[in-house]
Amino acid sequence: MRAKNLKWTWVAILAIALISCTNSESGEMQSQSQAKGTPVSEQPVQIVMETSAGNIELELYPDKAPISVKNFLGYVESGFYDNTIFHRVIRGFMIQGGGFDKDHKEKESGEPIVNEAGNGLMNKRGTIAYARTNVINSATSQFFINHQDNPNLDHRDESQAGFGYAVFGKVTKGMEVVDKIAGVKTGSRKVTINYQGKMFEQPYQDVPVTPVVIKTVKVIK
Repeated sequence: MRAKNLKWTWVAILAIALISCTNSESGEMQSQSQAKGTPVSEQPVQIVMETSAGNIELELYPDKAPISVKNFLGYVESGFYDNTIFHRVIRGFMIQGGGFDKDHKEKESGEPIVNEAGNGLMNKRGTIAYARTNVINSATSQFFINHQDNPNLDHRDESQAGFGYAVFGKVTKGMEVVDKIAGVKTGSRKVTINYQGKMFEQPYQDVPVTPVVIKTVKVIK
């Protein structure tokens, strides 16, 4: 768990535990990501995530989460997710990725986006949502796929504790791959985090012993 801003600090409920290691720097990269993203229409966007455990196909919903989808597609089209890992895996909860490379080093992502958790989409099994810190509008590149229904992560109100985590799509094929990833052996290990432009080693929990690699993420034409 990260010490900064209570990142990776366990608390009473998993909703607060579900936090990511996002960067606060590199606004330039974020603006490029947003600009390069595929123009978002009202139609669902199909993507395939090729992992070392198998392929996961997802459907993204720009009509419900336009900012979230455009942000995700920007990272996809820039190749940001290629050769990253699922760095945090908790069976019966979620699998989280999109922030660390195969050497367990945090990548430099862009600036945070607006949290669209109030869009009516729920954190059901198989949905994809943005990971974030305890700050409401702090999501950048990291995402998680719910391994079970997690209503405690849904939007309840406008408060910090109740705002929730923004769902922007769901798995349409390959849920057995999600189950496989969720079942891998995990443990504690040191990873390298990026904090205010400097790199630090930090112990993390729930890290797969054998890395689960996201080889590439592509839009299905």
